[in-house]
Amino acid sequence: MNENYTLANGVKIPKLGLGTWMIDNDKVVEVVKQAIDLGYRHIDTAQAYQNEEGVGRGVRESGIAREELFLTTKLAAEIKTYEEAKQAIDESLQKMGTDYIDLMLIHSPQPWMEFGEEDRFFDGNVEAWRALEDAYETGKLRAIGVSNFIETDLENLFEHGTIQPMVNQVLAHISNTPFDLIQYAQDKGILVEAYSPIAHGAVLDNEDLIEMAKRYGVSVAQLCIRYDLQLGLLPLPKTQTYEHLRSNQKLDFTISDEDMETLKHVEKIKDYGEARVMPVFGGKLK
Repeated sequence: MNENYTLANGVKIPKLGLGTWMIDNDKVVEVVKQAIDLGYRHIDTAQAYQNEEGVGRGVRESGIAREELFLTTKLAAEIKTYEEAKQAIDESLQKMGTDYIDLMLIHSPQPWMEFGEEDRFFDGNVEAWRALEDAYETGKLRAIGVSNFIETDLENLFEHGTIQPMVNQVLAHISNTPFDLIQYAQDKGILVEAYSPIAHGAVLDNEDLIEMAKRYGVSVAQLCIRYDLQLGLLPLPKTQTYEHLRSNQKLDFTISDEDMETLKHVEKIKDYGEARVMPVFGGKLK
């Protein structure tokens, strides 16, 4: 909990973050306060989550100085013009009640309704990225990056942007780890963050993982989070329960090289349960 990664621009980012997807705005206040009380210093939200205001309130009510916390939010995936992005950045600052955001990402290279389709929205991503660059240069953002970007999307920003993305946040967990994309980003000096490190709960009943976790005296969730850390990723487990907030941070064990190889080759997950309708889990919104 006291360890950091260092981004390409020198900014320190806590190695473990709290994800807040699907936590209502009114409920997220107490979750954030509990997490901070337990030692979390990195909170991840997004415009699409509609809980930025609650996250910001939780931070203010936590009693911890703002500069000791790391706040991430994400530009809505549908925003693909400079002016809309510029306005949205200021709206996030206002909603969260903070003078600066530590990290802001483009949530997806494609609007959610178009996710996985042929159009990569190259021009729109350059425009949105330009707005993030400007906000970074003026101090509104301490770091900037992207989410759900594949190699060709990153190359577009390398070619047409001024600042290289510092982070790429992707779906990465046991049974679904994009090794080639991770290696590509890491080779470029980009930190890869792992959202849904526990596969939205879909791997918790995997008998092989249950048996391995027992050998280490940990839960399957802890095994999953530790797996991402040992790949050099920054996991963002999401939970609303105090007990899970507490257990998810107890990661003082090491998965053996042999077991890591086994975990890398777990059969790819086929069904994310209730989350399967979401584009990042294989669903379509139209």
